[in-house]
Amino acid sequence: VQLQASGGGLVQPGGSLRLSCAASGGTLDDYAVGWFRQAPGKRRELVSCISTNNSVKGRLTISRDNGKNTVSLRVDNLKPEDTAVYYCAARLRAAHCNSYSWEYGYWGQGTQVTVSS
Repeated sequence: VQLQASGGGLVQPGGSLRLSCAASGGTLDDYAVGWFRQAPGKRRELVSCISTNNSVKGRLTISRDNGKNTVSLRVDNLKPEDTAVYYCAARLRAAHCNSYSWEYGYWGQGTQVTVSS
């Protein structure tokens, strides 16, 4: 499966963004999908995940749009410390969310989120 992350941009503190992860060459229903972020000089960290049975991990709103073969992440009340490159990743047939980046075999290219006034 190939993943394409989109929806990033420049937003003011307190603003919101909706990030999308679109898949081709496979059906995202068959994958757990995680959203990670990586700020400069920091490790990549999981921010939210949805498993194949739609259990969710993380404090952000993540959802599937099966008709569009996408997974979306809504980020509200953004802060400057949320500035990072956001990546979506997929793990085949995972009924539980995994927290570590090395557990995901498929990655999108990342989308930059910058929170600044």
